[in-house]
Amino acid sequence: MSQRQLAMVMDLNKCIGCQTCTVACKTQWTNRNGREYMYWNNVETYPGTGYPKNWMDLGGGFDAAGDIQEGIIPNIEADYGVPWDYNFEAVGAGEQLVPNIEPTWGPNWDEDQGDGDFPNDNYFFYIPRICNHCTNPGCLSSCPRDAIFKRDQDGVVLVDLDRCQGYRYCIAGCPYKKIYFNPKISKSEKCILCFPRIEQGLPPACAQQCVGRIRFVGFLDDEQSQVHQLVHKYKVALPLNAHKGTGPNIYYVPPTEAPPKFDANGNVIEGSNRIPTEELEKLFGQEVHGAIKTLKSEMQKRKETGKSELMDLLIAYQHSEMFRLDNGYYKSLEKNKLAPIDTRYLKGKNTHKISHFKAGH
Repeated sequence: MSQRQLAMVMDLNKCIGCQTCTVACKTQWTNRNGREYMYWNNVETYPGTGYPKNWMDLGGGFDAAGDIQEGIIPNIEADYGVPWDYNFEAVGAGEQLVPNIEPTWGPNWDEDQGDGDFPNDNYFFYIPRICNHCTNPGCLSSCPRDAIFKRDQDGVVLVDLDRCQGYRYCIAGCPYKKIYFNPKISKSEKCILCFPRIEQGLPPACAQQCVGRIRFVGFLDDEQSQVHQLVHKYKVALPLNAHKGTGPNIYYVPPTEAPPKFDANGNVIEGSNRIPTEELEKLFGQEVHGAIKTLKSEMQKRKETGKSELMDLLIAYQHSEMFRLDNGYYKSLEKNKLAPIDTRYLKGKNTHKISHFKAGH
């Protein structure tokens, strides 16, 4: 367990599925050098197949006894999808707009489809996903090369690229399938929580660019931080698939409001809610009932009295107030020579050279 733990809370009631976070991450980290098919941050429609395809059914994580569970490594072409482009320049010459390859699958392939019978009870909502920077990472436990490590300073999970040999056990061991294989360098890569920005007191790019202001970032042990209050004080932010046993540190405020259902005659069914409770239980466990009860109680309190600390916190009047990153903390680490904070990721400085292993190409 790390000395401190950075965490993120995402309020699903405010996510509009605009993919601005996805673009912010994509342009910063994964639009080149073998990472083109990767989405360290993606926003998927639930219910849906997700990214990679059917990731919830691909195993990984731990059982109740703490033993790592077998998992499946998704196929890049079939389960992630090969990126394609269009002949935009040829369109100017009068040609028809066509893709350069025949698309067969990709992220958001089933975007906004959801489930149910339109217009009576159909529904969907969005789930943004990044690496959970778990307390007990399945990827780390699965790696036979000890190439994955968790920073003691803030709990960020990183890959030591000098040690990684591209075996991909980490992908099988991650129950969220948020670590990827880079075929160009034959190594695994993943979300780094934008640690170069974090160390400067700046939020990750996905959080900074979020137009819906759904993402809070801070240290879980900081009682003044929004993440601490939402996770530990109000208990309205819950981890995704906590039963996988990895201790995820990305939390979600579950969706509480949806339009009512219609009956066979097209009349509103009073008191109905389109989002099935059992679907929320699948994602967030039984704790989702308490979280929704608290959220609705505070909404009613705000409606009646005009006051609610929790609602004010979730509204986030000022974007900058959603982040408590304390760059002074990182500066103090440097001053006390507790570094390296990041050089292992960049250069494998702490890696002992093993001559009989060679990186594949």
